Amino acid sequence: MSFVRKITSGLEKRYWLYTVLSPLFMLGEVGMETTIPLVMARLVDVGIKNADSDFVIRHGLLMVAMATFSLFCGAMCGRISSLAAFGFSKNLRRKLFGKVQDFSFSNMDHFGTDSLVTRLTTDVTNLQNMYQNIIRTAVRSPVMMIFGTIMASRINARLALIFFVVIPLLAIILIAIVRVVYPRFRQMLKKYDNLNRVVQENLIAIRVVKAFVRGEHENEKFDSIAEDLQRTQVGAEKIVILNMPVMQLMIYGCITSALWFGGNMVISGDMETGGLISFISYVTQILMSLMMLSRLFVMFILSRTSLSRVMEILDEEIEISNEEGEASPYAPTQLVATPSADFNAPNDIEFSHVYFSYDKKMEHSVLSDINLSIPKGSTVGILGGTGSSKSTLVQLIPRLYEVTEGAVKVGGVDVRQWDVKSLREKIGFVLQKNTLFSGSIADNLRWGNENATDEDLIAACKASDAHNFIQAFPDGYDTKLSQGGVNLSGGQKQRLCIARALVKNPEILILDDSTSAVDTATDLRIRNALRSSLPETTKLIIAQRIASVQDADFIIVLDAGKINGIGRHEELMKSNQIYREVYESQMSEN
Repeated sequence: MSFVRKITSGLEKRYWLYTVLSPLFMLGEVGMETTIPLVMARLVDVGIKNADSDFVIRHGLLMVAMATFSLFCGAMCGRISSLAAFGFSKNLRRKLFGKVQDFSFSNMDHFGTDSLVTRLTTDVTNLQNMYQNIIRTAVRSPVMMIFGTIMASRINARLALIFFVVIPLLAIILIAIVRVVYPRFRQMLKKYDNLNRVVQENLIAIRVVKAFVRGEHENEKFDSIAEDLQRTQVGAEKIVILNMPVMQLMIYGCITSALWFGGNMVISGDMETGGLISFISYVTQILMSLMMLSRLFVMFILSRTSLSRVMEILDEEIEISNEEGEASPYAPTQLVATPSADFNAPNDIEFSHVYFSYDKKMEHSVLSDINLSIPKGSTVGILGGTGSSKSTLVQLIPRLYEVTEGAVKVGGVDVRQWDVKSLREKIGFVLQKNTLFSGSIADNLRWGNENATDEDLIAACKASDAHNFIQAFPDGYDTKLSQGGVNLSGGQKQRLCIARALVKNPEILILDDSTSAVDTATDLRIRNALRSSLPETTKLIIAQRIASVQDADFIIVLDAGKINGIGRHEELMKSNQIYREVYESQMSEN
C-alpha cells in the first residue's frame, strides 16, 4: 500500500525495531493469558476434586509464574508500542512540515494555514494513536480471539458454537456503524479547521479586536463555531456510542448462554466444573477482545479521516520545484554583482508576455501580457491602485508564484530553470506583511545571513534607519522580541524587515510597500542609504506614495493587472492620467 510507505518512510531503525518487538511481547502476554484457564481447569477438576494439596500448590504457583510473565510482556509491549507510536508521529510531523516548507504560495492558498495546523497536530495525533493500537490491540485482539476460541472448542465444541453466532452478528453491526459515521467524522475535522482559523485570527489580531471593542462580537462568533463543532461531534458520537451497549449485550448474552447450557452439561455429567469455569474465562477473554476490536474500529473511523487529510498534504504536487529535481546548471554562480553583460543578456529581469491566474484556468487573469525589461542596478518604482496586482507581479521573480503563461527571466535565464534555493538566496524580499519571530533582534536579522557579523548587522540597520532605535533599547541588538514583534511599532518592524533583507547583500532587492509605516523623512533617508550602499543592486519598490519612487530610474503604473504606463516621473506626469491624478491628490492632501 503506497500510503503506508509514504507515512512511514524515513522512520528511524529503532522505531521499526520497537514496531516489530511490540507484537512479539504481545504474543507472549496472550499466550500466557489463554493458557492460564487450562491450568485453572486442571487445578479444579483434579487438585480440588481429589483434595490433592500438592497438586493445587504446584499448579497455583505455575499460574502465578504465568501471570507474572504475562504482566512483564504486557508492560514491555505497552512501553515499546508507545515509543514506536511517538517515533512515528515525530517522523510524520517532520515529513509534513518539510513538505509544507516546500509549498509555493499557491499550495498554501489551497489548504489554508488553519487547516494545515489541524492536520499537523490533531490529525497526526489521531494517526499516532491508531499506529499504537495497530501494533498492540490489532495484534492482541485477533490472536486472543483465535486462541480463546480454539481453547474453548477443545473444552467443549458444542458450547463453543455460541461464538460462531455472536462474532458474525457483531461484525455486521460494526461495519454498519463505520459506514454511517465516517463522513460525519470527516465533517467534524473540517469544523476543527474553522475553529482553528477563528482562534488564530483572533489571537494574531487581538490588539485590533480590543481597539475596536469587538471582544463581544468575537466571543459570539467563537461560540457559534464551537456550537457548530459540538453539534457535528454529537452527530458522530451518538452513532459511535451504540458500539458499547451492543458489545455489553453480546457479552452478557454469551455469558448467560454459556452458564445455562454449560450448567446443564455439568449437571448431566457431560462437562466438568473446572471446564465450565475455564470456558467462562475464555468467553470473557474472547468478548473483551471483541470489545477492544470495536474500539479499534471507532478509532479507525477517525483515523481514516485523518489519514486522508494527511495524505492530501503528502500527495500535493509542489507547484514550484527544480526541473527534473536537480539543481539548475545556471546556479549558484549565474547571479553575480557585475554588469548585465556577464549574464549574456541585456537585462537583469525580464517579463515576456506574462499572464498569471490564481485558478490556473485563466478564467480571471490577475496579470495580463506583462512585458518588462529591467536593467541591472536600476531602481524601479511600481504604483497602482488596490487590486492592481503589484505584489503578485514581484512575487513571480523569486517564484513564490509560478507564471501561468509567458516567462520571467533573471540574468537572461527563465526562473523555472533556476535552482529555487540559489535564486532566492540572491533576492532580498520585504513582504507587505512585516513578520518577525520570537528571539533577539540579532537573531531576526541573521535570517538574512546566519553567518553575518555584528558589523554586517549594524551596517544593514544603519541603511534601513533602524540602528538608532535599536541602540536606544537597554539590550541593543540582544533585545528580545515577542512573537510577531508585537513589542515594536509598525515603523520599527518595517525597518527591521528591510535590514534583514539587506543583511543578505542581495543582488535584487524587492520592497513591497515596506515604508508605509514610516514618515516621509525616514523614507527619504532609507532611499538615499539604499542608493549609496547598494549601487549595483536592482531595486524594485512598490509604494503608495509617489514621493517614495519619484526619483526612481523609471516607474511602472499598473491598472487591473496590466501595465498602464512606464517612464520617469516627469514623463508620466505628462503622458499618464492615472499617475498624474494620484500625484495631484497626494499633493493636495499635503
